Amino acid sequence: MKKGIKVLLLSDTWATLGLGMIGPIYAIFVENIGGDILDASWAYFAFLISSGIVMYLISHWEDRVKHKERLITLGYCLASLGALSYYFVDSQLTLVMTQIILGLSEAVLVPAYDALYSKYLTKHNVASEWGNWESMRYIVTAGSVLIGGYLAYHFGFKFLFLVMFGISLLSVFSSLYLYKGKKFLSKV
Repeated sequence: MKKGIKVLLLSDTWATLGLGMIGPIYAIFVENIGGDILDASWAYFAFLISSGIVMYLISHWEDRVKHKERLITLGYCLASLGALSYYFVDSQLTLVMTQIILGLSEAVLVPAYDALYSKYLTKHNVASEWGNWESMRYIVTAGSVLIGGYLAYHFGFKFLFLVMFGISLLSVFSSLYLYKGKKFLSKV
């Protein structure tokens, strides 16, 4: 496995760990700020629609971008901002705004990440190296939902959001290794 894949996996591990903590308790959080099932649905809709539309539009531009690592770092920065934004959510409007920030993060990050990940794949290990990414997402998300539930239960949502922000910042910092250059990142 090339170092470029390792750096990408490490960065996405931190992002997945940080942002995955809210997953199964999201609706409880929405209820805590005075929302209901429909509010949770609308907010998640805002995430998905902003992510999908902007990703479709920006991915065509990203094909022409020479330094995709910059887009990856920008995507992780937006994800960290989104995690921190949860701390300040006190209404449906601020919740939707937070979800849009996270949607924009996905829109910027995912096409560039997938392009760079594909670039560093080893020719005869394509399935296993994509399998590494997929399995990492499931395994890390499984751990993050338990950690998130534990932290919210014992320390509250505000504390959880600060932890999510701190961990998601690690994805930003680890993505900076993508700037080391092709020779370093192409080494096995």
